[in-house]
Amino acid sequence: MESDLDQANSAASPVPGAVFFDGASSRRRAVALRLADALEIREDGELLARWAFADIRRADSPSGLLRLSCLTAPALARLEVRDAQLIGELAARCDRLEQDLPNRRGVAGIVGWSLAAAVSIVLVVLFGVPQAAERLTPLVPDSFERRLGDVAEAQIMAVFDGKPCSDAAGQAAFEKLIGKLRDTAGLDTSVQSGVLATAVPNAFALPGGKVYLFDGLLEKAESPDEIAGVLAHELGHLRHRDSMRELIHNGGTSFMIGLLFGDITGSGALIFASRQLVTSSYSRDAETNADTYAIETMHKLGRPAKPMGELMFRVTGKEGGKGLSLVSSHPLTEDRLERMGRADADTLTIGKPLLSAVEWQALKGICTSGKT
Repeated sequence: MESDLDQANSAASPVPGAVFFDGASSRRRAVALRLADALEIREDGELLARWAFADIRRADSPSGLLRLSCLTAPALARLEVRDAQLIGELAARCDRLEQDLPNRRGVAGIVGWSLAAAVSIVLVVLFGVPQAAERLTPLVPDSFERRLGDVAEAQIMAVFDGKPCSDAAGQAAFEKLIGKLRDTAGLDTSVQSGVLATAVPNAFALPGGKVYLFDGLLEKAESPDEIAGVLAHELGHLRHRDSMRELIHNGGTSFMIGLLFGDITGSGALIFASRQLVTSSYSRDAETNADTYAIETMHKLGRPAKPMGELMFRVTGKEGGKGLSLVSSHPLTEDRLERMGRADADTLTIGKPLLSAVEWQALKGICTSGKT
């Protein structure tokens, strides 16, 4: 026996809210539906289409409207139903209504590929970029590294608003100190160095042979050996090209993060990396190697390496871990300080002071002439 709905449909009276598009034209047809062993779509008694329930699929539609397609019908054919009772009847008969729904599969695919892309970028940042930086650094030509160092230098000057200190006596003392370190370490005269008038207690090396000392760190130093050790440490980073490696690493990381968040050009990578050179830490291996370089250089000069570590601890004690400092960019542990002291006790033969008392005071006042 037919249901009331089937009987109504068999009379071919249009069901309210049922609209059919045959996929061949844009004509909107008010149709009657008959649910028997298949869905029959009729207009004024004429059979327009017969859809098997197993072939009917839900199509994208707004709330309150059921829009249907059929696997065996033209691709653009659609049936729209608003009657709640009829929607319920159709849903009960069409057991594959939700299968292969194009829009849901598309959304799921987009979400899946987006998540996969995000995870891939994160993995590249964590593992791929450091490995690439390690392998690429030795391949960078010296001329290109110097150009990168110039760009990084300009960025850092802007960040710290630092101006070179030029007091004549202080500059002479500084040149004497850095000259001894450079000659003992076997570096050529192309290494550029200077003192910048900024209160930040720091020192850093840049790609292309540039080493700078901040007046803020010089003011906290109590002996030439403390400053000499810090400068020797920075020369170690320079010899091992750690700054170049960090620039590639941080620039690559910035570029990949830019891709993740929409900066497909990575235009801020170099600026970001330049700033990171003095605000982020070197790797443990890089710090250990720079320590070794500093210890060996200081011992060749007959001076202890431990004062360098004592200066770092003095800075971190007074700064309380706030702001940018030598300690924030070169994290010092008690083990490292102990290593310096142990190395001094084992191999150090005390030699002449690196600077006289008068020269040390001149170096301490190297930025005085630029202050008001």
